Amino acid sequence: MLVLPLLLAPTAALAAPATPAEMNLYTRIAAVNACISRSAGIDFDKAVGIAGETIAQLILGQHQGLIQQVGTKPLTLDELRKGSINSAVIGAFEICPKQVPPEVAKKVQEALSKKPAQPAPAPK
Repeated sequence: MLVLPLLLAPTAALAAPATPAEMNLYTRIAAVNACISRSAGIDFDKAVGIAGETIAQLILGQHQGLIQQVGTKPLTLDELRKGSINSAVIGAFEICPKQVPPEVAKKVQEALSKKPAQPAPAPK
């Protein structure tokens, strides 16, 4: 696996936890990557695996494994990979549903339908 430690090494300004906006951006980039890969004929599992690895390495390198929505404990690379691959799959389903195998699309639809409604943010 190719790792770019110098490129992804955290800097003082970027070592803060990933914000929800950053996570949305990373997920969107990974999903587009998976969609492009699928359009080029790459196997779905390989496409989302690479896209997920991209997110995981970015969060580890730029945010030291910290994600605001998850808490104050840094996530391990394995934990980041699991969540990132799931994010890439869901993102691909949203962006390029025709590129997602039907059995995967069905699982994503089921998972999204079971997702609890997000509470409204408290007024400021």
